[in-house]
Amino acid sequence: MTPPALQTAEAPVLPLSQCRFDTFEAGLLPVLRHFLTSFASPELQAWQFAYTTAAERWGDSIGLAAAQALLRVVRALLSARPGGLTFQDPLCLDARDSVTEDERLVLEMLHHMRRDDTPPARDTVEVLTEGRMDPDVIRAGLSFARRFPAGPAGPQRTAGSPPSLRVVGSSPGPESRPGRAI
Repeated sequence: MTPPALQTAEAPVLPLSQCRFDTFEAGLLPVLRHFLTSFASPELQAWQFAYTTAAERWGDSIGLAAAQALLRVVRALLSARPGGLTFQDPLCLDARDSVTEDERLVLEMLHHMRRDDTPPARDTVEVLTEGRMDPDVIRAGLSFARRFPAGPAGPQRTAGSPPSLRVVGSSPGPESRPGRAI
């Protein structure tokens, strides 16, 4: 059986804007919190909100798959950490722009794994599992990363930053169209 998550209102928090998560990773935060709430208070059935939130954010095909993959990560982490994880109330408006240390570490682990950035991913797993390097946590995290990889390295939009447009290519001119001699 998976041990319950630990919810503490007194946990120190960090502004989400100070974390270098892309918008997908930042979008996982409320889903993560709903799953943790469902383990801390099963009678609330918060897992339903986790799936609903993910489906509303990314659509059924991506959102439900992302939520299911994240649930595997959460279950593995809670099995590896008998004391559970600290997290904030997913419905608290004041908590939307901040993360607990444990929430940050979970998202940071996925951040590094999605980019195949092995040394920092390994370090984060070690902290999250309290030095145990649990193979189930690693397997669940890598499975999530394989299903939802980050794009190639380069400038990425971080949570809270405004979207911007940039030219990524140009359409070929008439001289480069097939069938024309130059």
